[in-house]
Amino acid sequence: MNTNEQWLKWAVELQSLAQAGLFYAKDNFDTERYERIREISAEMISHKTGIPLEKVKDLFCNEIGYQTPKIDTRAAIFQQDKILLVHEKNDTWSLPGGWCDVDVSVKENTIKEVKEEAGLDVSADLVIAVQDREKHNLPIYAYKVCKIFVLCSVVGGSFLENIETIESKYFGIDELPQLALEKNNVEQIQMCFEAYHSENWKTIID
Repeated sequence: MNTNEQWLKWAVELQSLAQAGLFYAKDNFDTERYERIREISAEMISHKTGIPLEKVKDLFCNEIGYQTPKIDTRAAIFQQDKILLVHEKNDTWSLPGGWCDVDVSVKENTIKEVKEEAGLDVSADLVIAVQDREKHNLPIYAYKVCKIFVLCSVVGGSFLENIETIESKYFGIDELPQLALEKNNVEQIQMCFEAYHSENWKTIID
C-alpha cells in the first residue's frame, strides 16, 4: 500500500478496533467512544472518496462482532485450453463467482455462483489459491477480502441470461477480453491456467 492509500489503512484499522470494542464493551461510556471512533472512520472514507456518509456507513459500519475479511469465491473452468469468463452488464468479463453467503460453504458457494452466472453444473475439484485481495486487485476496498480461486469441472448445464451476466465464453490466455479488474486480473487468470496445466499443483496462500 503506497503513501496515498495510508489514510485508508488507518480508517480501516479504526473501524475494526471500534467494531471489536462495541462487541466487547461493558460500559456505556466506552460504547459511546467506540461508536464515535467508528463514525470518524466513516467520515474519513466519505471525505476522501466523495461517497455520501450514509452510504459509507451502510457498507462499512453495519456489522457486529469481531471483524473478519469477507470471502469471495472464483471458479476456474476450462475447455480445450481455454478458460470460461462471464460477460457482465457493465461490459467487463470475470470468472464466475461472488460473495460467499453466510449459509453455505466455500465449495457450495463456488458451485452456486457458477450455476447462477453461467448456467453450468460443476464440481469443485481443487483450491488454486487463497489471496488477500488488496495485494492483487484495485481499487483497494474499505474492508478486507479473502479471494478463493477454485478449479472446477463441468458436469452439465448451459448458459441462461440472468440479472448479472449476458453471456459466457471460453478464452485463451492470449485473447482475454476487458476484465473486471476489481474481481480478477491477468495475473490471476494466468495463475489459473498454470494450475490447470499442473499435475501436482500446490495451493498458493498469501
